[in-house]
Amino acid sequence: MSKLSNKTFPKPCRIVVKIGTRLLTHSTGKLNLGYMEKLSRELANLHNQGHEVILVSSGSIGAGRGKLNIMRSAVSIPEKQAIAAVGQGLLIQIYEKLFSEYGVVVGQILLTRTDLMSRKRYINACNTVLTLLKLEVIPIINENDSVSVEEIKFGDNDRLSALVAGISDANLLVILTDIDGLYTSNPRKNPDAKLIPEVEKIDAQIKAGADKSHDDLATGGMITKLHAAEIATNSGVSMYITDGSDPGVISRLLDGEHVGTYFYPQKHYLNRRKRWIAYGQEIKGLVVIDRGACDALCSSNKSLLPVGVISVEGDFAQGDLIAVTDPDNNEIGRGLSNFSSEELSSILQCPSNEITAIINRSSAEEVIHRDNLVIY
Repeated sequence: MSKLSNKTFPKPCRIVVKIGTRLLTHSTGKLNLGYMEKLSRELANLHNQGHEVILVSSGSIGAGRGKLNIMRSAVSIPEKQAIAAVGQGLLIQIYEKLFSEYGVVVGQILLTRTDLMSRKRYINACNTVLTLLKLEVIPIINENDSVSVEEIKFGDNDRLSALVAGISDANLLVILTDIDGLYTSNPRKNPDAKLIPEVEKIDAQIKAGADKSHDDLATGGMITKLHAAEIATNSGVSMYITDGSDPGVISRLLDGEHVGTYFYPQKHYLNRRKRWIAYGQEIKGLVVIDRGACDALCSSNKSLLPVGVISVEGDFAQGDLIAVTDPDNNEIGRGLSNFSSEELSSILQCPSNEITAIINRSSAEEVIHRDNLVIY
């Protein structure tokens, strides 16, 4: 699939659609079957046109709440896991029935963050998605909230959809939500907020307009959608945030109509391995480097050497992902460390030829090799 840097898309194209809980459920917490039917029909029609469609669907906890009639906001983690276990089965059962009416086969994939942290499992997830598409199946992907405590507390399907768009080399990610795009501030609180029709670069000003969601059924909010946009666009994927109350908006976008907020893909986007390093991992610590090392990394595509490291923070092991910051604590990149935090602390600002004598083992000379380093 070719990558485009404008708002036209190949026909057919590979598209990831993310749908949130608030569109999939009524205020009662029970599933909005009428909406799910419209969404399934729209995606089936796109599939019949030759587009490769991947659906990242929220709603398992909302569906489980409705099925079990547990609508109180205060529920324990084990209760959320049990609710999700019931909701996941209900959700895929309904999707399978709806899509089958249009002759389309669907396949469920449940992922946790650890599935994407492991390089081997990351590749396996990629292969599964691509094989399903090759078999003309629509993958339906969700976080596996029934077993993952961390995903329930901190996860969101906006980020997951961007990671899926990256591992599948999608042309377009469409995040369907209950608002018609990104605004300069929260339009529900500020009547003077303006819609931002397109974003070429996600900077501090853009992020300042995002407002965290507070919702019993949904997780995330606009800030998580901006994080998703960073992942998607740095993976070479175009992205739209748009009002999904009418699922037909997806076809309109593919036909060239501008609806919502469009995020341009970066021209120099990360390859698959660097995407995994930058976004599939969890940061375990950080190093602060001097100005000379910053110039070497940012301007000359060099590896990070111990001589350029000023300080070390956190407790990390060899092979863990660490952030790299300049002296002003601005993150300039991240990468896989060749040393543990303890080892690195003992060789700060040391020339490479002195490393072996200090830590008493033969090792790489670089703190982070350039092949394992992502610079922003």
